Amino acid sequence: MFGVMRLVLVLLVVQTIAYVALSLYSRAVRRGKLRARWREKGRTGDEEAFVVRGLKAYDSSFRRKLILGVFIVPWVAIAALIYVVNFM
Repeated sequence: MFGVMRLVLVLLVVQTIAYVALSLYSRAVRRGKLRARWREKGRTGDEEAFVVRGLKAYDSSFRRKLILGVFIVPWVAIAALIYVVNFM
């Protein structure tokens, strides 16, 4: 029983690290794209305010929520594997 709990704990730690890394990377990519769009359009005004508005919209986007799949997909795969091995 302790072995399973240890594996679950390790999996949760790895998932959390992966989630944080993916979130930071995705946000940095979005920030870069917003800055590139600002320069491409040749807009005037405050570039930082444009980026902040874009990131605020990104925070509520579906793409941002897809990163939560880091927590869901491995557990579904483990459950499917256990089912297939034991009942098929």
